[in-house]
Amino acid sequence: MSGEFAGGRPVPGPGLDQFLPSMEVVEPDWVHVPPAAVEAPAGPIDPEAVKTAIIDNLLLIFDPEIPINIYDLGLIYGIEVAEDGQARVEMTLTAPNCPVAGSLPAMVERGVRNVPGVSGCHVELVWDPPWNLGMASEDAQIALGYGF
Repeated sequence: MSGEFAGGRPVPGPGLDQFLPSMEVVEPDWVHVPPAAVEAPAGPIDPEAVKTAIIDNLLLIFDPEIPINIYDLGLIYGIEVAEDGQARVEMTLTAPNCPVAGSLPAMVERGVRNVPGVSGCHVELVWDPPWNLGMASEDAQIALGYGF
């Protein structure tokens, strides 16, 4: 055990790697984005069609504390898709101390990268404007009983 002594010397305990979180993102059960099934086309893409497909994938990622997908919850502030397939997503979280702050942006990036036509993705986490329930879609607000 750590802290014990053998022959007057401390016995090694757990290493630093056992205390630091892994950088590997494990997909939790509240993310339902399917893996990419099709290679990105080599020719030109339709950025609006790709954006629509990105939104479809974001509808499959749910906030683990609120049973609403992150798109309808209003956590996605913007999606841009360039002609070369590069996607940029601006998003926020329900609170800065959100328990999935370290993993949710990576899940969003995976969901975007899995869309055919996307050649790369950058997800930017922003805090301004601060998220509030009024940013959720009308359906999400009704489901949560907000303002009704």
